[in-house]
This record gives sequence, structure tokens and C-alpha cells, in this order.
Amino acid sequence: MEEQLVQLLAETQSSAEGPRKHAELQLKGLYTAPGFPVSLTSVASHDSVPLNIRQSALLVLKTFVQTGWSPQFEDFGGQILVNDEDKARLRHMLVELATANVEERKVKSAASYVVSKIASADFPEEWPDLLPTLLHIVQTGTDAQLHGALRVLVELVDDGFEQEQFFSVARDLVKTIYDVATSDTRKVTLRALAVSVFRACFDILETVMDGDHKAAVKQFADEALSGWVPFFIEVLKSRLPQPPLEEQETNDPHVAESYRGLIALKFQVVKVLMRIRSVFPSNIAPQSPVLFSATWDELSSFQETYHQMFIEDTKQSRLEDADGLPYTLDFLVLEELDFMQACLRAQPVRKELEQQLHASSGPEGNWITAVMKLAVAYAQITTEEEGMWNLDVNVFLSEETSVTANYTPRIACGDLVIKLSEWLRTPTIEGLLAYARSLYTTDQSWKAKEAVLFILNHLLTEFSEVDQTVEPEIANSYVDFIRYAMQQEDEFLRARGFLVAGSLTASSTDAMHQVAGSFMEATLQAITNDASEVVQVSCIRAIQHYSRSLPGNVMLPLQSNIIAALSSFLSGQDLQELAEGEDLVVTLVETLRDTIMLDTTICLSGAGLDLLFTLASQGASNFNLTMLVAETFEDISARISEKGDAAYVELCAKVLPSLVSVFDVGNIASESNLTNLAAELLSILTAHGREPLPNGFVATVMPKLNRLLLSSDDEELLKNATVAVKNMLSHDYKQLFEWRDEAGKAGLEVVLVIIDRLLGPSVDDNSASEVGGLAAEVVEKAGAERLGPYLMQLLSAVAIRLGSATKAQFIQSLILVFARLSLVSAREVVDFLDQVRVGSESGLQVVMSKWLENSINFSGYDEIRQNVIALSKLYELDDPRLRQVMVKGDLIIPASDRIMTRSRARQNPDQFTIVPANLKILKVLVEELLSASGGQYDPQKPLSATSSTFPLTPNPVLSANGSQPNLLSPLHNNHSTGSLNNDGEEEDGWEDDDDLDLTSGLTKSELMSFGEDRPGSGYRQRDDETQAYLVDFFRGASQKPGFEEVFMALTEDERGKLRAFGRHH
Repeated sequence: MEEQLVQLLAETQSSAEGPRKHAELQLKGLYTAPGFPVSLTSVASHDSVPLNIRQSALLVLKTFVQTGWSPQFEDFGGQILVNDEDKARLRHMLVELATANVEERKVKSAASYVVSKIASADFPEEWPDLLPTLLHIVQTGTDAQLHGALRVLVELVDDGFEQEQFFSVARDLVKTIYDVATSDTRKVTLRALAVSVFRACFDILETVMDGDHKAAVKQFADEALSGWVPFFIEVLKSRLPQPPLEEQETNDPHVAESYRGLIALKFQVVKVLMRIRSVFPSNIAPQSPVLFSATWDELSSFQETYHQMFIEDTKQSRLEDADGLPYTLDFLVLEELDFMQACLRAQPVRKELEQQLHASSGPEGNWITAVMKLAVAYAQITTEEEGMWNLDVNVFLSEETSVTANYTPRIACGDLVIKLSEWLRTPTIEGLLAYARSLYTTDQSWKAKEAVLFILNHLLTEFSEVDQTVEPEIANSYVDFIRYAMQQEDEFLRARGFLVAGSLTASSTDAMHQVAGSFMEATLQAITNDASEVVQVSCIRAIQHYSRSLPGNVMLPLQSNIIAALSSFLSGQDLQELAEGEDLVVTLVETLRDTIMLDTTICLSGAGLDLLFTLASQGASNFNLTMLVAETFEDISARISEKGDAAYVELCAKVLPSLVSVFDVGNIASESNLTNLAAELLSILTAHGREPLPNGFVATVMPKLNRLLLSSDDEELLKNATVAVKNMLSHDYKQLFEWRDEAGKAGLEVVLVIIDRLLGPSVDDNSASEVGGLAAEVVEKAGAERLGPYLMQLLSAVAIRLGSATKAQFIQSLILVFARLSLVSAREVVDFLDQVRVGSESGLQVVMSKWLENSINFSGYDEIRQNVIALSKLYELDDPRLRQVMVKGDLIIPASDRIMTRSRARQNPDQFTIVPANLKILKVLVEELLSASGGQYDPQKPLSATSSTFPLTPNPVLSANGSQPNLLSPLHNNHSTGSLNNDGEEEDGWEDDDDLDLTSGLTKSELMSFGEDRPGSGYRQRDDETQAYLVDFFRGASQKPGFEEVFMALTEDERGKLRAFGRHH
């Protein structure tokens, strides 16, 4: 079988699709063959087999294990495909392969992953000797064997251990890897790998900390860290040697390996310190001053080396070895800058630094200015960045607008200064200014002078986001530096001058208005005349700051000039290249938007809209750009519509020819992205339509929309075109009904044909998701008299399509047809649905089931409010037919505490109780009452001024002692309702950091839980109008006969919510 497998594995890597897929199918067909996994492992173990085939064998084995080894795996196929004898043999073979005394890391790494997957199912019950074997190899093996064992341990800790399994071996594991990490006789790279194993342990420790074992975990951490932390400090204090010369790297690779290993070790130490700070902050708070000082000293010590390697030269950066260990200096610098930033939140560090600050004589010589010097040194543009930005201005803009995922030392330095300013705002600003004054009097390179302004710009951006301003005297102190920068030959320094001029103007209230005019004039001239594209786009971006901050009397006279400058810049661009780069075209649209919004009437006569549409046409395939264009056009349409009929008529005359002409280009059966955008813009234009619409509006656009809606299958195009027709009906149904198509068919009939097609089986749920709104608008505007027999046909079609609908937005759209009718005639809706048949069921059963199952997922304030009122109207009917309709009630929670994998979920779908529709309506309205309050209620606090309390006293129901209970009165118990008291919490020695920092080594669990326990998280925002309506509804319902029976049928949680809302306040 092994020869057959080698051949099949080779064919799976063929560039020809046919042979490749055939080989993959043959391999899957061998899953049930005896000895298949053993043969795969044998192939991976043979040195004579090509490396790529050996790796491929292990990848296939990994997939096989997940499919046929154990039911615990999510991808388990339902049948165990390996007998116990082969399992034992495989486990032994894989550990031998992963820890072999060879240097082939790729095969060993792949084998390690398979070991960890099997261990997650078999350890320790079926594989009790796994960890003792690995720890023995770690203690006694060669470097090659040690490497393999550590790789397996990394995978085990990351993926293979359950919490209980980990703690049964934690002390032995941590002690063994500590011995490796601190051993001077082991390779430094292996010591770094050992530290990475220790770091991986903190994910498990953090998970357990959230449970019932906090004290035990804390005790374990105290014991372990008492030895590790001194070692970490020792590593941080050790000096990094000079990097090897190129000839040394060639002639003496051991020197280069040792240097890279030291960087990897230091990097892993800082990473694990960041994790300790996150999980056990109190354990390193006492050492934080030492750690901060050591980190600062080290950053200072290799500042010159970093400058030579990356700012002057072009050494390769961001490199990792085969084990994923970063080993280049830029990685270490980045991590230490982040750790230095973290240490600034430690109370012992702050206390010591504050004392030093108070003892200093001024900003010129204090430690804050020294931090600025360090930050400026590492914030300088690297040679690699300089080359990339010159090659593609979009890369420069992505860095400038912080939309890049490329986190660099330059950005980290800006963040370091921001964190410092959050603690010591004024000293930070003064310290940066003091260092800028010092630097600009020297002959240091333009890169250093640009870095000062970059950090200032970073700081100003942060100030604008939190609505802070810069003091006038500080702002004016930077004016000379900005002017100097604007006039330099170095394009990046010149570009930074223009950017900071705009940011400083926006962040200094009116302090900069005296010079803002000259800055603005220079910026406009540079857009047209500067030879550097980097400078031009920087000026285009800077215009945004002026538009948003300077008063109208300054900006309005320049509005036409700005649009002309943008148009001039665009005329010099290759439009095809422009479309390929997102950042530049987005910046152009943003600046154009801000300029137009100064006074939107410029769109009626000037070139603003023409320029917007030109940019849109070049980037119609770019989602972010089209969204921005649509938002811009919506703002423009809303503003102009507010100005009255005449302005809206002019807007339509300006844009309709351009929009409609797009629909005539090419074959409508193969719509382009531009067609979709035109339809979206048309839907926006009609959404802000005046009543009535301009004469001839319907005749201009309806033929095009009709053709689209009857022939297209494009999802977005159908949705936007449907919305446009709905909006025209809403604003001017008379013009639409009076219009006739080229065949003489009346507008109403045309719309009914469109609805019929959208409700038909040929259009999928997503594409037809707006048809419900259109149908509801037709029913309301046309009325029963004009629709005649078509009304019942239309509603029947809606009910039938609702029965098969599966997409939430489409379901909501169709339900709202009946909801809006129920607002005015709930009884007739029930009568109609009771008569309609949907397959073998009544329409009432089908519609009410879908309605009530999906109500709590509705979106949109108006839609939610309409739905709430409609359901309350149906409930108030007290119709026996609704009580006979049985629908899904509450989710039945399984009693098992087993983890629900995807495969188990497929085998055990959710189960629900079955309840009458009238009870389910009440359940939905209880949830809507909670949602309308913002998702949270406090039984001890009032709701809002708009929601007066309701007595909720139902009909008399005598208790055993003859008293009359109030079923919805507040719950009374003897338990305390107090909250956590911060005074009782252990101080961890660190200032709270409530920001989501994607650079601080957060785990997935931290990211997933970041929004928890915050107001409004996971809930809709407060809606006092809906809340007040529901309060009145429940007040009235509680007075009616039979309510106590329905109330007692609610869950205890639902009754508790109603009681809380019924509390007097």
C-alpha cells in the first residue's frame, strides 16, 4: 500500500485538476482499508521519500484522524476507522517521528500536530505514557530530540489538553521546561521554544481563572512565577551582541544562529511577560519598575543598530524560523515598545516616575523628553517603507489612515506617546515640544524631523477622537516647524508638514485660524503643482481637517477651488490604476464629500457630483468605495431635499440622466457593478423624494427599473431596484399609477407583475428580500377597491412564499405585509389567513408560526415598532383561532453537560416546547419590552420618564389564605441584591486599561468577550416610544379576564421581567 500511497500523494500535488481530484477521491476511498493510517505514517517516516510527499502524508493523516478516530472531534464522520491495536502502534510511531534525532523540522512539526490531535481524544486514559515520554526526552534527549518534544508540547498545550488534564501534569511540565529555558548548555533557540511552551500555558490558566478554581490557580502561578520572573529579568538585562557581519553569516553560521536565538529568546520572554501582566498582574507589579528600566535600557542600547539595519540600510525584517519564532531585531523592538507602554500602567512605575517628574526642573531634561527621544528614534521611516510608499501611494495612505494591519515600531511609538498622554497629558505635550525644539536646531536627518511631526500627528488624531484640543500656545509653537517642513526637498518631510498643519488646525479650536488661511492656500497649490504624488495625496487628506474645523466664512469661498484642485489631480491620474488602489480613491471621495457638504447647492451647478460619479464609476467593484459613495450621495440628497421642491427638481435633473444611462449600457442580463451602484443611488434619490415627485420622474426611470426587475437575477440589483419602486409608490403613487408602459399597461399592473416575479420560485430569498415592503406599499396605496380580486391573490402569494422563506431579511419583509395590515384591520387579516391554504396547512398556521419564530430578530426601529403594535392588536382580538394555532415556544436545554460540537449539533437539533400562538405573542412582547429598554433592567431602579408604572392587577384569584395576589407585583425575597464591591477586590498594581488593544497579545477569548457587560452590548438601543406603548399594553391586558392564566403560563424569568417593569417608582 505504501507505494500506492506515494503515487497518489504525488498526484494530489499535480497542477492538473482532473488527476489531482481523482487522487484525492482515491485517498478518501482508502479510509476504510486495513492499515491505511499506519501506511501513511510509514511513508512520512522514510527518509528516501521526497519531503513534500512526507508532509502530504501527514496532512492526509491529520484529516483522517479528525474524521475517523474519535466521536469527540467536530468533523467525526460517524464511524471509528482505526482498531485499538493500530491506534497504539500509530501513537508510538508518531511520537518517534516527531522526536526523531534529525534536523528535519517540517516533517516533525506536522507529526507534532497529529500527535496533539490524537492526544486531545486519548490522553490520559488511552495514552497514559505520552507526557512522561515527552518529559523524559526533554530532560535527556539530544538537541534534535528536544526540539521535537518541545514542538509536541507546544501543540499539546495549545490544542490537546483539557483543563483537568493540564493540571494533573502542570507542575512537572512547567519545571521541566524551566530547566531547558534556563540551561546555558542548550541552544538558545531551544530555550526560546521552551519559553513559548510556558507562554502557551497561560491560555489554559486564564480559562480556569474564570471558573471555581481561582485560588488554586493563583497558588500554582505564585509558585511557578517565583522562579520564572527572576529569569525573565536576567534575560532582559543581558546585552544583545552586535549583529554578525555578512561574511560571518556565510563563514560562521553558528554566530548568526546564536544572535538570532538571543533575539528569539528575548522576544519570547517579553511576550510571556505581557501574558502574565494580562492574567496575573499582581505577580509582576512589584517588579514592574525593574522590568520597565531594563526594557528602556535595552531599547536604548540597540537603537543605533536598529537605525543602521532598517532606517539607513535594507536588512530583511519580520522574519520567523520554521517553529514560528520571530528572530529579527524589528520584532523585538516592536514587542519591547509595547511592553514599555504596558509598564506605564503599573502603579509602582507611575509612582517612581511621578517622583522623578516632580524633582525635575522642566521639560528639557526630564524623563518624558527622554521617552520622546526614544520614540522619535524608532518612529523614523525605514528604507523599506520609503521604497514601498514611493512605489505605491496607496500603501502610504493605508498607514496614514490606520487601516493597515501592518503594525510597525513606527506606529507602536505613536501609541506609546498616546498612552503616556492619557496619564500625563500636559507634560507629554510639553516634552514632545521640548524635544522638537532641540532636534530642529541640529543637523539630524530629515527622517528624525519627520518622525517628531509624525508622533505629533498621531497624538492629534487621538485628541480629535476623544474631543480634546491643544492649548493655543502649544499649537502656535509648532507653526515654524510646520512651515519649515513644508518647504523641504525631502518629500516625506514635506508631506508630513501639510498633514500636521491640517491636524493641528482641527485640534486647536480657533488658535490656528490666523495661519490656517496661508496653510490652506499652500495646501491647495501643492495639490496642483507639487511634483510628488505623496505630497499631493497628503494635501488632499489634509483638506478634510480644514473642512471639518474652519468656519464657513473661511471655507465656503474656497469650495469651488478645492473641487477644481481635486478635478485637476484626477485628470492627471491613470484611471485604471486609480481603480486598482482603494486607499487613494477613498481619500478623494472623503475629501470631496466634506467639501460638498459645506454647501450642497454646489452640486446643482458645479462639478462636485460629476466628480463623485467619475470616482464611483472607476471603483464600482470596490465595496468600501461604493458604500462611501452611497453614504455621500445620501447625505447630499437629504440636504437638498430639505431645501424644498425646486432644489430637489434640480438635483433630479442633474443626476437622473447619468444614473439612467448606466442601465442602457451593455446587455442587461449581465449586469455590472456599476449598474448595481446606479440602482443603489437611484433608491437613495427616491428615498428622499419630495411629494409629489418631479413631473416625468416615473416615466424616466420606471421603464428601466421594470426591465431590470423582470430580467435580472443579480441579488443587489433586484433589491435596490425594488426599493426604488417602493419609494416612488410611497412619495407619489398617483404618478406611478397614471404612468403606462410602452405596451399601454398601467403602472399598478406593471408593479403587480414585478411582485409576482419576485415572489415566484425563480428568485431566491436574498434577491427578493425587499418585495414585502413593495407589496405592503401597493396594498396601502392602491386599496382594496383599486386592487379588486388582485388583493387576495397578492396576499395569498405572500403567504405561500413566506411558507418556504428561510432568510431572515426576506421573512421580515413578507411578515410586515401582514403586520402593516394588522395595524388597521387585525380581524380581517386573521379571517383571510384562516381561509388561505399553504400546501396542506392553513395560512394562519404557516404565517403565525413564521411570524412568531422570527419576531425577536427584526431590525429597524420603524419595523420593530410596527411589528410590536401589530402583535398587540392580534393578541387583543382574543380570537379562539389564534389559541388553536400551535407554535414553537421555548428552547429545551439538554441535560447533558457535554461540549456540543458541530457533529453532535447536527445529530441533535434544537428542540422547543409547543405553545398556543396567543401565549407566544405575549412571550415575544415581553422580550420586546426588555429590548426597548436597552436590553437591561434593574428591579431596584425606575425605567424612564416616559414609562410610568402600571398596576398590572389581574382579575381576583384568591390564594389559600383568601388574599388577592398581584401576579405581576415585584418579587420579594430575602437574598441580597448587592453588587461586587471594589474595595473587596485584590489590588493588582496596574491601572485599568479598558481599550481594545489589538497589539497587546490578546487571546481569542479576550477578544470574544470584550463587549460583554457593557451597556447595550448584544442588545438594541433604547426605544422609549415602543417601551411606553408596551407598558400601556400590559397595563390594559392585565385588567382583562383570563390574563392570569396566560401570565402563569409564562416562564418564571418572563414573569420576573414583567414584575420588575410593573414596580412602582
